[in-house]
Amino acid sequence: MTIPSPAITRRHALAATGAAALTSGLGLRPASAQMATIRQGYQTNIWGMPTYYLLKSGALEKRGIKFEEFAVASGNLTMQQMVARQVDMGTYAAQSFIIGHDAIAQIEYVGKTAQIVARKDLNITKVEELRGRKVANQTGSSIGNVFVDIIAPKAGLKKGDFQEVRMDVNNMAAALAAKTVDAFVGVEPFNEIAVAEGFGVSLMDFSSIDKMPVFMAATPDFVQKNPDTVVAYLKAWQEVASDFKNNPGKVSDLIFSYFSSKGFTMSRETLAKALARVEVNPGFPAGLEPDLRRDAEVLLREKKIEAIPDWKKALRPDLWAKAAA
Repeated sequence: MTIPSPAITRRHALAATGAAALTSGLGLRPASAQMATIRQGYQTNIWGMPTYYLLKSGALEKRGIKFEEFAVASGNLTMQQMVARQVDMGTYAAQSFIIGHDAIAQIEYVGKTAQIVARKDLNITKVEELRGRKVANQTGSSIGNVFVDIIAPKAGLKKGDFQEVRMDVNNMAAALAAKTVDAFVGVEPFNEIAVAEGFGVSLMDFSSIDKMPVFMAATPDFVQKNPDTVVAYLKAWQEVASDFKNNPGKVSDLIFSYFSSKGFTMSRETLAKALARVEVNPGFPAGLEPDLRRDAEVLLREKKIEAIPDWKKALRPDLWAKAAA
């Protein structure tokens, strides 16, 4: 679950072909070209649910696109799958994107869904009160990096001031309920489950520190070989965005069914609160670079990357523009 060492990052693995592959040949094939099968990676927490909804909505099939699902606990694992060419597309937040980058669209903001949740019976109200406590954290994930590199130091906590317990985000609420950890760095819907069940209290969300944009990335070789599929895929995202805006009940019902099928027990109200914290608006907004540069500078300082990415190659708004045309 740790981030790959610089020697095997996607930045090294893909940079040589990244910019050319993302743009070459787009729109040159006839519209009747056969669509490729997409191997789609996504997270099994709330961050991945817009992608899960895309897969189940029928929007891809409508455009002749077949897909295979590859669900993992967090986006940094999807990033590693892309390094190994096990998936063609996947979502992950900015920190993982910076470590291995080739974004074709921004899907959502999830800063409000990332929270630090503590055991309610300990009466902890501030992050600085985690000193000496056991804190569950998915090491190597985007939220794990933000907590360790930014939030904890800002609260006066350095490495060693708290006991970091490496854990999958899907298991954190259960660990908090069992009192095997004192707090966790988690994502929805697990934060809201802990609060709704009465054993957890949210200390803060990450939105004041980082809005946490989640990107959809594609391997450049897939884009080079299947430009029509990429454009059609992004058009499907435009349709899904309309559902999130205009038909939230339909979206919530499908996602509720997903978590229920995985054995998670929560009320529809709990899921609705968790889902409301996800800002789904696929596209490529202007002004991404300053925040990404700030995140990259932190990763560079912590020696998790070797250099600041070339944003002109890493960010490709022209792909979304072609799909929207």
